[in-house]
Amino acid sequence: MYPYHNKIKQRIKNGELVKFEFVEKYKNISPCLLLYFSTEPYIRPIRAHRFEAYDLLLKTVKNVSGK
Repeated sequence: MYPYHNKIKQRIKNGELVKFEFVEKYKNISPCLLLYFSTEPYIRPIRAHRFEAYDLLLKTVKNVSGK
């Protein structure tokens, strides 16, 4: 099984995160947190039940714009 969230968190810690935004719907995910990265894959969606874990992590990241 692909460690989806572990990879994303590592990419954030490596400074690859460019911006993030909360959207009403992305594909079949509603609501959704979209994370934008400087390397492929460029966009990673996060489901609502994971928002709290990412909120804590995103507060520690500098120079990243969020909407």
